[in-house]
Amino acid sequence: SSKGAMMDNRFATALVIACVLSLISTIYMAASIGTDFWYEYHTLSPAENVSEAGRIIWEEFISEEADEKTYTDALFRCNGTVGLWRRCITVPKNSHWYSPPENDMTTNCISFSLSDQFMEKYIEPGNHNSGTDLNRTYLWRLQFLLPFVSLGLMCFGALIGFCACACRSLYPAIATGVLHFLAGLCTLGLVGCYVAGIELLHKKLPLPDDVRGEFGWSFCLACVSAPLQFMAAALFIWAARTNRKEFTLLKAYRVA
Repeated sequence: SSKGAMMDNRFATALVIACVLSLISTIYMAASIGTDFWYEYHTLSPAENVSEAGRIIWEEFISEEADEKTYTDALFRCNGTVGLWRRCITVPKNSHWYSPPENDMTTNCISFSLSDQFMEKYIEPGNHNSGTDLNRTYLWRLQFLLPFVSLGLMCFGALIGFCACACRSLYPAIATGVLHFLAGLCTLGLVGCYVAGIELLHKKLPLPDDVRGEFGWSFCLACVSAPLQFMAAALFIWAARTNRKEFTLLKAYRVA
């Protein structure tokens, strides 16, 4: 019985750690989807005329007709940041000639509409006659869909886990583990699609010499979320499989 209690403690510990890892990865994933710092542009030498040009850039940036080239150029020029759902630029609060541009800057954001997320990308960004760039089009659509698939799988896994607790059974933990593993694959896919999409975009629209681009902390949260999902999956599956083996051995021993 002491051995049984020791085994139970081991399973309970593994399951608690798996649940904590699952919860942290879910929070990280949700935070990365909801924030705008997947990619950041740092304009090293801001244009001196940004104050008078700010209003024009902003109007182009928020315009419904703004194509990929228009808003990417604005991101380059105005310390832009891009999320999965929104794009942001830093512009002067006032566009008057007498306001000092350095002192009175504000970050303004605009959301990608659902049609933006599924819109075709062109071989030459901004040129509708250059034909569809299938690689970038599907990479963009995947980076929009995969995080929701990942979150959905984890929530479904959590639901199965709660049912398992209610039924006092460890068998459904295998299903929870498999769902977490699939969620981890989706998150890895999302990170891969995002990196590939950014690289392909910068081949078409190279960064100006005075602009530096880097992946932001929202992107890092998604990168950290994937290994946490895999670790949770491994613990769930290990606990369920080992417990099943122990249970079978115990039954055989009792029969003997």
